Amino acid sequence: MKYMEYVLVVIVVGVLAFYLLHPPARQKTKQTAQDVIGVCAVALERTSQKEARKSRVLELLAEHGELGNEDIREYLGVSRNTVIRYMNELETEGKAKQIGVTGHAVVYRLSDT
Repeated sequence: MKYMEYVLVVIVVGVLAFYLLHPPARQKTKQTAQDVIGVCAVALERTSQKEARKSRVLELLAEHGELGNEDIREYLGVSRNTVIRYMNELETEGKAKQIGVTGHAVVYRLSDT
């Protein structure tokens, strides 16, 4: 099992356990296990979609050398803030690096390592 798949499984199990052991205080109807599984499925799908988009960003950077926020937004069809979040995560993971500090001068490249 890949590391990211392991992390996703841990997240889903954690969310499921949390909801089963600590139901929301404002909830008037009893939450069923099926409801919790539905929430977990949505969270897993969103995480999977995000990871696919981040992989696509890495492919684009390999193809083009460097890209700005606007370029990445156009390729992925996501917001400016979403691109920033994805790129921050890719930087933290050591897969990409930011060149420049702020604004239109910022571009992203694949990390050397």
